Amino acid sequence: MQSPSLPNYSSTASETMFYNWEGFRCAYEIHRPINASVTGIPILLIHPIGVGLSKLFWRRFCHEWYNNNHGNIIYSPDLLGCGESEAPRKAYTPIDWAAQLQHFLQTVVKTPVIVISQGGLLPVAIELVKLEPNLIKGLVLSGPTSWAVITKNASQRRQKIFWNIFDSPVGNAFFRYARTRNFLQSFSTKRLFAEGQNVDDEWLNTLMADAENMAGRYAVFAFLAKFWQRDYSGDMAGIQKPTFVVFGDKSSAISKEGKNETADDNLTKYLQCLPQAQGTKIQGRNVLPYESTVEFVGAISPFIRGLERGS
Repeated sequence: MQSPSLPNYSSTASETMFYNWEGFRCAYEIHRPINASVTGIPILLIHPIGVGLSKLFWRRFCHEWYNNNHGNIIYSPDLLGCGESEAPRKAYTPIDWAAQLQHFLQTVVKTPVIVISQGGLLPVAIELVKLEPNLIKGLVLSGPTSWAVITKNASQRRQKIFWNIFDSPVGNAFFRYARTRNFLQSFSTKRLFAEGQNVDDEWLNTLMADAENMAGRYAVFAFLAKFWQRDYSGDMAGIQKPTFVVFGDKSSAISKEGKNETADDNLTKYLQCLPQAQGTKIQGRNVLPYESTVEFVGAISPFIRGLERGS
């Protein structure tokens, strides 16, 4: 599948490459600064799951990162079922994607990284730290799932019911509707962005182009069926890695469980649970690396430079 036309991010040189995991062909981008030396700890990006979302979510972030004179190599993989990676028909779980990324770290990167996870993919970062702690220097959690949701065990019965509904002609029809411009614009405005005018053509065109691949619906449906949800508080309390948590000042929960929690509530609870955590709020809502790119890069840069000084 051809990547959609995107702005000319002239500060970053990127190339798409492929590797095999469990018999599946998986894609990733490598980003490097132009006209600057490669320095620092490599960064591994974990993109969010949603209609049309893939590694391309991070391109605006990579551009701004290099505009701020950072020299890190950035690895931006497509998770199985997303983007240019193969998309088998299965109910994906965080451990599936974490195992994929563990293989990626072991066979492609081969050196410790700083992991940046977006939104509801926090469980993948947690599982990855458990699988491969020696190849992770630290973590950045961008707009992680609300505390009420990340500490709740989902009903396995409800998960199976929802999956069976999604994995049917009903789900097929829903995905076709969900990939339309009107739906994507409405959902992004109501649920993801702080300011409606920030739901721009770049965002919408990228989502629509990727969502042309109907096989991408399985990852989305697995996420909507909440195969990722369980109480992760114990796992987070055991993470012995420096961690930086960033919430948007207008952050909001997608599901009803966390609707009464404010950004301050969530940030406080994460910092209390994670053993080596720092954090902050910045302007924005739920897709900070895209909507509030400048603020996000400014917020996490001191943390990452601190990790590099200590390495």
